[in-house]
Amino acid sequence: MDTAYTTAKITEGRAAFGRYETWYRIAGDLQSGLAPLIVAHGGPGCTWDYVESFAALAESGRAVIHYDQLGNGNSTRLPEKGADFWTTDLFLDELANLIAHLGLSRYHLLGQSWGGMLGAEFGITRPVGLLSLILADSPASMPLWIAETARLRADLPADVQAVLDRHEAAGTTDHPDYKAATKVFYARHVCRLDPAPAEVQRTNHAMEADAHVYNLMIGPNEFHITGTLKNWDVSDHVHLINVPVLLISGAYDEATPATIRPFVDNIPDNRWHIFPNASHMPHVEEFDACITVVEAFLAECDDRR
Repeated sequence: MDTAYTTAKITEGRAAFGRYETWYRIAGDLQSGLAPLIVAHGGPGCTWDYVESFAALAESGRAVIHYDQLGNGNSTRLPEKGADFWTTDLFLDELANLIAHLGLSRYHLLGQSWGGMLGAEFGITRPVGLLSLILADSPASMPLWIAETARLRADLPADVQAVLDRHEAAGTTDHPDYKAATKVFYARHVCRLDPAPAEVQRTNHAMEADAHVYNLMIGPNEFHITGTLKNWDVSDHVHLINVPVLLISGAYDEATPATIRPFVDNIPDNRWHIFPNASHMPHVEEFDACITVVEAFLAECDDRR
């Protein structure tokens, strides 16, 4: 099965996770000899679709594993579960379960946005078999994220800010006018391509249909954070990560340099690449350059263990 990003063979499966199931998709052959790359999507509450472009890395012979996190996409949906169920530990356990299910002894992990937050938490535990970590467009601290997105929001047109303020004060963040105002921020700092690629649109549509997990853990959008991750911060713990780390961000990213700086200052072995024409999705906004940077980093780290 061919896709827009790879001619590698595509296989799909489901990993039992307690009473639930995690859906996954593999581009390429896990037995190729190169350590596979696991891609963790953002949200929490998005789907794998918008990070599909990383499947292009399978063209070099490396298997690329995407998956839908629990509660989203093709994995088990649990709309009845409350905020106490949806924890970082749950998603860490799910990731470890997927690795065990696939029998991976050596692997790389790429997390985008929330996926990178999850990846940082995972790296802090020093899991056996992890060769490298890529944190793409991810903050080390949600309080920093909240401060920085407020700064970016303050640069929006005054009429847009007025709509946002009015509906947040009224608690009507589901109003069409509020959602339209939100898109002005997204067009600047989330994805600058117009129209957005088809795979990004698939995730957007999925989120419009079911944002249960996102709403509980983040809130109504990327800059009005009301969910359980509001105080999340690993700045004081990332020094425990003992594998090479590649940090990725865009010059117009909502994950601003200030949100990434704790990773740079505290992770022992890291390097940082900022894509000049991208915001929160360099993997589609500067696809060729992004894949080149990631591929070179993975090749550098392949023989680490």
